[in-house]
Amino acid sequence: MNQNKAWWLDTNFETVKKNLEARNFECFVVEKKEDVVPLLEKLISKGSMVSCGGSMTLFECGVIDFLRNGNYNFLDRYKEGITPEELGEIYRKSFWADYYLMSTNAITLDGKLINIDGNGNRLAALLFGPKNVIVIAGKNKLVLNEEQGLLRVRNIASPMNSKRLSRNTPCTQDGKCHDCLSFECICSHIVVTRRSPAKGRIKVVLVKEDLGF
Repeated sequence: MNQNKAWWLDTNFETVKKNLEARNFECFVVEKKEDVVPLLEKLISKGSMVSCGGSMTLFECGVIDFLRNGNYNFLDRYKEGITPEELGEIYRKSFWADYYLMSTNAITLDGKLINIDGNGNRLAALLFGPKNVIVIAGKNKLVLNEEQGLLRVRNIASPMNSKRLSRNTPCTQDGKCHDCLSFECICSHIVVTRRSPAKGRIKVVLVKEDLGF
């Protein structure tokens, strides 16, 4: 990373961190994805019940393997051979988790989280239920404001996730949102989280690398 890019990233990350903390979020900044798991080892108590939302960021940071191999009661939505009924049960049990891990589709410079979801289980857990929520996000998720955030979640995150999930939606054909009502649409809920009602319940880990969609 050249000097100018490093300066821009440091400046904007400090701005986001300050604004997140002003909104009752707890915020951590790390340099690279390999720093995420050592931080989680400090944040998550051994023996805790832990769940997660669907997230490529968690895989890229090694979080799923960390939870599987650590001393945690991990509600593993990704385990091989899981049935729809078992997955639904994990979704419901997640509301009693001690820690819920996820990423976010966008973070505004003034400290808001913007997310879009299909079933709504990920956003439901973000809003209420688990004692602690840990949001891990790469630098590609930073946006100037809510307007840019909504454009990002509709035209970048959703088309790529729809493609990853092999959904038959208009956005998987041309890579842009059509505001569709397709049966296979993954965009049922759009939520802007402007503050954490309980101080520190939502913890945001900002990573100075591109991660996920």
